[in-house]
Amino acid sequence: MLLDRAVEEYLRHVTLERGLSAHTVAAYRRDLAGYTAWLAGHQVTETGAITADLVAGFIGERSGAQPRPAASSLARLQSSVRGLHRYLVREGIEQADPTGRLRPPKLPQSLPKALTIDQVERLLTAPDPTEPLGLRDRALLEMLYATGARVSEIVQLDVDDLAHGDVLRVRGKGSKERIVPIGGYARDAVDAYLTRVRPELSRRGRATPRLFLGARGAPLSRQSVWLVIQAAAERAQLAAHVSPHTLRHSFATHLLQGGADVRVVQELLGHASVATTQIYTHVSADALRDVYITSHPRAR
Repeated sequence: MLLDRAVEEYLRHVTLERGLSAHTVAAYRRDLAGYTAWLAGHQVTETGAITADLVAGFIGERSGAQPRPAASSLARLQSSVRGLHRYLVREGIEQADPTGRLRPPKLPQSLPKALTIDQVERLLTAPDPTEPLGLRDRALLEMLYATGARVSEIVQLDVDDLAHGDVLRVRGKGSKERIVPIGGYARDAVDAYLTRVRPELSRRGRATPRLFLGARGAPLSRQSVWLVIQAAAERAQLAAHVSPHTLRHSFATHLLQGGADVRVVQELLGHASVATTQIYTHVSADALRDVYITSHPRAR
C-alpha cells in the first residue's frame, strides 16, 4: 500500500474508532509526516518496503538531532510510528511489523509542581470582580481548580454540562465522559458569570452552547485560557510558573494531602491507569523531615 494512503487510513482509524482527540491526532499527523518525508528521501513510498533497519535509522537520526528533542517528544514519535505499523498488521495489509525491536526512551520521573493552598487562593482572587471579564476569569480559574480538568476539557464545556446541580459533566480523552463534583465557590463564581456576563458576551458573536466565551462572543480558546492564568498569576505576584496543568496538579495534590483515596482522585482526573495518578502520592522531603522531628523520640 502507498505510505501516504496508509497514514491517512490510520489517522481516520484513531479518530473515528479509537476516539482520540483532535489535538492528539494532529500530533500523530505531524510525526508521521516527518516519517513519510524521511522515507521518501530514501526512495521508500510503499509500506511493504519498510524494514526494521529503516525504522531504526529514522528514530536514530531524530534522536541525534540538535537541539536534542525531549524524551517525551521522542516517545510520542515512536508511538506514532509503532501505532501505524501495528495497525497495518492488524488489518492484514502487511505481514510483519518493522517496529517490533523499538524500545521507548526512558522518561524522566519529574514530580508535578503544585501551588500551595495560599498561592491558589491568591490566584483565584486576582481577577477584578468589578470588570465583566474579571468575573469570567474568576469563574474559569475556580472551575479549573475545583475540577482538576484539563484545559482542553474546560474550553469544550457547554452550559448544559452544568445542568446536574453540584456536579459537572466532563468530556475527556477518547470522548470518555466523567462526572466531577463542583465546590460551592466554583458554583457561585460560575453562576455570577452566567447571570451577569455571559448573556452580553453571547450577543456579540454567533450562538454557541460553549460555557466560556471570549470578549467577542466566540468560544474561549486554549491559548486564551493560558493568557488568563498568566495575567492572574502576575497580579497575584506568584514567582512560580503557573499553567492550566499547574492547577490540575494542585487539585490532585491537595485532595491527596486532605486524605482522598488515590482511586477516587484517579476517577476525578480521568486517568486510565492509577499508575499515572500515583505520581501525586509523593511526600516531599520537608514533610518527611517534619514528621520525623515531631514523631521520633530521639530526633531532637
